[in-house]
Amino acid sequence: MAPIPPPSEWPIPKFSLRIDDLAHPGATIFLHAVDPLAALRDAVVASFTWLYTLETVPKNVQTVALILRPMEGVAHTTGSKHAKEIHFSLDYILNTAKRAADEIRGVLTHEVVHCFQYNAQDSCPGGLIEGIADYVRLRANLSPPHWKKCGGGDWDAGYEKTAYFLAWMEERYGDGTVAELNGCMNGVTYDSRIFKRTTGRSVEKLWKIYCASLEEQKIQ
Repeated sequence: MAPIPPPSEWPIPKFSLRIDDLAHPGATIFLHAVDPLAALRDAVVASFTWLYTLETVPKNVQTVALILRPMEGVAHTTGSKHAKEIHFSLDYILNTAKRAADEIRGVLTHEVVHCFQYNAQDSCPGGLIEGIADYVRLRANLSPPHWKKCGGGDWDAGYEKTAYFLAWMEERYGDGTVAELNGCMNGVTYDSRIFKRTTGRSVEKLWKIYCASLEEQKIQ
C-alpha cells in the first residue's frame, strides 16, 4: 500500500456536537471516555485511509454533526450530500460503559464510513453497505471482543460477517481491493459483477472459497 497521507492533507469536514440530555449518565461516560473532536477526526481519517486516496476521496461532505440522545438501538447516520448527522444512543453508551472508549470510537468509525462510502445510488445491498463500514472499523483495530469470523449463509449478511469476508478479499487480492469495490459503486446502479471485475471471480465463488478456508482453519 502507498504511504498513508497525514491527516492534514485529507479534506476533513467541520464537526459539531449536540447532547440532548446532559444529565443522562451516558453523556458523562462519553465525555470522560473520548475527546469528541479527536474521535470524529480519527474516524474520518480511518474511512479515507481504507476506502480512498487523496485523488479519489469525496469532498462533498462539509459538516458532520454528532447528536447524542436517548434512543433505542445503537446509532444511525442521516443527512444531505453536504451535511451529515450521526445519531448515537446515550442508552447504548451507558450499557457498554465497561469498554466505553473503544466502543464509542468503533461505533463512530462505522457511522462515519456511512457519511462517505458510495452506495450505488441507494441500490447496493444493505449487507454490503454495513459490511464495508465494519471492515473499516476492523482495519482501524476497533473490533469488539465478540466479533468472530463466520462462514455459511449469505455473504452479505452484513456487519462483522461481511467485514471479515472483505478483509480476506483484501489480503488475498491485494491492498486496495475493498476500496476499488467501493469506487465501483460511485454514481451507478449496483451490479454484483463488480466483484469479478475487481478479483476475477464472482462473489458467489469468492464466498465459497472463503467459507472453505474457514473450515480448513478449524481442522488445523
